Parts: sequence; structure tokens; C-alpha cells
Amino acid sequence: MARADTLARARELDRPELAYLVRFFAAGGTRETELTRAELARDTDWATARLREHGLAPGQRALLTASGFEGFWGHAVIGALRALKVTYGIAEAMGWDHRRTSVFHRELRPHAVIGLSAETLEGLAGGADIGEMFRATPVVLARPAAVPVLRAVGVSACLLSPVGPALALECPERGGAHVNGAEWRVGDRDGELFVAAGEQRTSPLPETPLGIAGRVVSGRCGCGSEDPRVLLAETDRPS
Repeated sequence: MARADTLARARELDRPELAYLVRFFAAGGTRETELTRAELARDTDWATARLREHGLAPGQRALLTASGFEGFWGHAVIGALRALKVTYGIAEAMGWDHRRTSVFHRELRPHAVIGLSAETLEGLAGGADIGEMFRATPVVLARPAAVPVLRAVGVSACLLSPVGPALALECPERGGAHVNGAEWRVGDRDGELFVAAGEQRTSPLPETPLGIAGRVVSGRCGCGSEDPRVLLAETDRPS
């Protein structure tokens, strides 16, 4: 049987609606929720729109750094890059794989680096000037602890961060990281964030404190989005 025939037969098979069992960190320890294929498709559409706002377009290249257990948001970002026809490479977000990030950044010359972690930066700093390496990269979407490090050396980094099972992604306005308001309800209480399933989410999740220091901003962003934005205390710390 040819590969095309195999793929055609595979498309006819029944697939369970459940795509992921998402395990995430919360204030009281790890929690779990489900992620259906329909929800993943909507998450991908949302991530596609957010990355398009950053100017990602067909023919460009991107570097994504993520860990395997982050598939619940990594899959949506990969789907978005594919939808935008952006060629991408993937490196592990943990520090021990920083050399792969270095090689991909040198060889791909990416328009965007997505998911850059403080651990990766620490590894890179042993043999490179972080500012010189990333200042010329048009789009840098970094994790909370990496953002102040990058901004301190002149890199205009925006925030990308899981917020429980949701993804927060900052737009070029840099006024806080957007969370998909149709899918998630986010808020803050006593200086810490909580999350719950939104109106469109079919997988249940009651209001869950996350133990993440920060606050939520509502209202229209300068980019035009009405999605809520999270401001994380860790991102605002000096490096």
C-alpha cells in the first residue's frame, strides 16, 4: 500500500474527540483538564491571529522552543505557523538544549523566536552576547523570567506564557499578554491569577487559583483586541 493510500485510509478512521489531557500547575498543586480537538482547532485559530499581528507571513522562518509536556499550547502554535506557511525549527526549552537554539538561530536566521526561556538564555550567555544575538530578530516572544533579561540588553521581547491551561501571548503593543477571552475566564484576587473555562469551552474547569503573581487588565487594547490581558509580576522584575 502506498503512503498516500495509507494516509487516505487513516483519515477515514474514527478519532476520539479528546486530544490532550492537560496537566498544569495551580496554587494547590497540579490539576488536570481535558482538551478536545475542536477546542485545539479554536486555540490554533486564535494563535494564528496573534502571530499574524506580529507580522508573521508566508516564506518567513521561526524558531520555537518548547518542552514535550507543553504540547497543549505548543501544538496550537505549531498549527498557527503551518497555517501562516512559516517554516519553523524546534528546540527544547530546557537549558541543556541551548546549543540547538544557537545553531537554529544562526542557520535559520528566523523572523521570530517563540518561547525563549531563562534557562536557554543562561546557557547561551556562556558563549554569546544575548543582546547582539537577538536584537536583530524582529519578533521575540519569551517566557516570564526571560523577558526582563532580554529587555535589559535592548531586545524588544514580548511575553508568551502558559496561564494554567490557557496561553497568554503579548501583542506588539506590549501592554500585557492576551488570553483568549472566548475560551477562558481569567482574573486576579489578592494579587494572584485564577482561570476558569469560558463560555465556548466544553471541557469543564471551575475557577482555579494558579499561584501566579499578577493582575488582569480588561478593555480594548491598542491592537484592537478585547481579550483580557495578564500582567505578570515576574516579567516586571529587574534582571
